[in-house]
Amino acid sequence: FHGGLVVLHYDEPSVHIPLEPGMTFTIEPMITIGSSENERWDDNWTVVTKDRSRTAQFEHTVLVTADGSEILTLP
Repeated sequence: FHGGLVVLHYDEPSVHIPLEPGMTFTIEPMITIGSSENERWDDNWTVVTKDRSRTAQFEHTVLVTADGSEILTLP
């Protein structure tokens, strides 16, 4: 599930999104041993590196709480 909240992984001074209790978002790091250039397959979901190098991806879902945050996907 992907919602409307987008948390950028780089600094963009023109974007200001206040995080409020009840919001959720994912953190989805991707690691590749080859090129960072990528392409999306026809299924409009799968992303691969153009050089087809080995990659890994995982994600955590984070809930914004009144006193901080909670990682919902921890065991």
